[in-house]
Amino acid sequence: MVVLGRWPWRRLLVRGPSMVPTLRDRDVVLLRLRARPRAGAVVLVRWERRPGQLSVKRAVRAEGGGWHVEGDNAFGSTDSRELGPAEVLGVVGWRLWPRPGRIR
Repeated sequence: MVVLGRWPWRRLLVRGPSMVPTLRDRDVVLLRLRARPRAGAVVLVRWERRPGQLSVKRAVRAEGGGWHVEGDNAFGSTDSRELGPAEVLGVVGWRLWPRPGRIR
């Protein structure tokens, strides 16, 4: 992540196919740290079972003190279906590159 001054925004490079077609490998997105997630939002998460791994997934529902999250590509995603609830670190709002625009 790249720090953008004192703002709670970070640029993030997406790696892997888990969020296809919404996001693709090597997309650059804008993340708002500590933003409150809601169902349907694209979020940055980590799991207790894999504390060193950060992942971009879609928030499905609040669950057990965390969030049940899933990748948009069910065939290429390791997510809450295997790892349980995740801790949401921030919400992805915009793709900066290669096709700038709001993430939905």
